[in-house]
Amino acid sequence: MDKINLIATSTFGLEATVKREVARLGYEITASSDGRIDFLGDFSALARANLWLRASDRILLKIGEFSAVTFDELFELTKALPWEDFITADGQFTVVGKSIKSTLFSVPDCQAIVKKAVVERLKTKYPVNWFPETGPVYKIQVGLLKDVATLTIDTTGHGLHKRGYRTITSIAPIKETLAAAMIELSYWRKNRIFLDPMCGSGTIAIEAAMMAKNVAPGLRRRFVSENWPQIDGKIWQTARDEAAAAVTTQNIAPIFASDIDDKLVTQAKANANAAGVADLIRFGVADINDIALPGDYGVMITNPPYGQRLGEANQLHHIYAALKRLFPKKSTWSAYIITSDENFEKFFDRKAETKRKLFNGATKADYYQYVGQRPPKQCV
Repeated sequence: MDKINLIATSTFGLEATVKREVARLGYEITASSDGRIDFLGDFSALARANLWLRASDRILLKIGEFSAVTFDELFELTKALPWEDFITADGQFTVVGKSIKSTLFSVPDCQAIVKKAVVERLKTKYPVNWFPETGPVYKIQVGLLKDVATLTIDTTGHGLHKRGYRTITSIAPIKETLAAAMIELSYWRKNRIFLDPMCGSGTIAIEAAMMAKNVAPGLRRRFVSENWPQIDGKIWQTARDEAAAAVTTQNIAPIFASDIDDKLVTQAKANANAAGVADLIRFGVADINDIALPGDYGVMITNPPYGQRLGEANQLHHIYAALKRLFPKKSTWSAYIITSDENFEKFFDRKAETKRKLFNGATKADYYQYVGQRPPKQCV
């Protein structure tokens, strides 16, 4: 098949990170907007994007895009699209949708119309009056934004944050995609010491270890489009073989992760083992007040427990005071902290060099970035 149009979706604030990831894979980016990066590729690009993108939420196959302000337009223009190129006669296809600032604001009506239009189109290809929907799964998405309809099929299945290693989680886990993006936005590289002193179930440290080891985040899971007969199984196997061959253990500095809760540390170790990176992470049980920085010229990235999780906001402020002790203004370490507490800088007693708005699930948060002294060239 010739080039296909793909969309890598992202949560708000991570578009630039996802865009860099797509560019590193070598694909032509055709558009970038809130929550999505459009790029061109082929079926191997579809497979590689699902396997390799760390900060994206999912990969969508774009079938068409057009303006529609009436239900008749939505029906006819959807019916004109080549759905038979992808959906089989026995395919299970559902329709989900959303509408933002559009004349067609009723999402249930739009979903029903798109479903009917796809059925009518498929009837022109397959000589049947009824579709059993017992075969491969195709989730169609209709997105309406300012009267522009985008029709896609989800190629991922479970979101890309489902790496397959986190079978046990803490009370307030951070999504794997956000953890990876936070690392990408930092100055950390695999030959510099890494620390997460409030690791919870270990997600940030595990994502760092996977990046250091160059483990494709999707290598240990399956994707819904692997069952599509239109994609030769050899394409997926080649992509997986390529990812497996890319794993390395060279030039990786120590990664430290600790938490005051011994049960959480036990969970984190189990998750790291499931991810195949337990050999790179030095886990420990420790109070943040008792921690010392394990060497020079390192990077700390952490997600302190929010006030809701602790129950008392003043306990959270004690944590910030402990972090302040760890990171004097002329520290050789860089510190990156994500929190929803708008008073963080007050208790840390320093303005961040950069503060980026992000979302940890449905919670708005700020990512505070403090860059330490540059290490000697041989330590960079």
